[in-house]
Amino acid sequence: MKKILWMTFFVVLLTSACSSPAAGPQITVEGVWGRNSPKMASAGAFYMQIKNSGSEADHLISASSEACGNVELHESYMLEDGAMGMRPVEGGMIEISAGGTVELKVGGLHVMCLDKVADFEIGDKYPLTLVFETTGEKIVEVSIQEEP
Repeated sequence: MKKILWMTFFVVLLTSACSSPAAGPQITVEGVWGRNSPKMASAGAFYMQIKNSGSEADHLISASSEACGNVELHESYMLEDGAMGMRPVEGGMIEISAGGTVELKVGGLHVMCLDKVADFEIGDKYPLTLVFETTGEKIVEVSIQEEP
């Protein structure tokens, strides 16, 4: 009887541990893409979904790519005349809340590639290193394509 009770306790404990949110941030990055643009265009932008399935927030604090001379975290905003403008994100970082998803998309948050050193032709792929405050570096592949 004691053996059955211990086994039941162990199964309950194991089930509880597996269903608990992961400790700390658990970052995944999906759907990474950039628009095609000729090399004479000095800038480009990268878009993606960043998910955090963990129990603590994390922050995207920087990025880099061999296709760019410089990379900044940007946001689009509406100017008074109705045109769109872009600027670095306030505080220089993007928060990914615990259990949350942040979408970097056209007309919103994005990774800005400045001083491009490559043509962004459809089908090209470039590595992009994302740096998170807690998680550290994640290297993803940017696929240059038409808007999905």
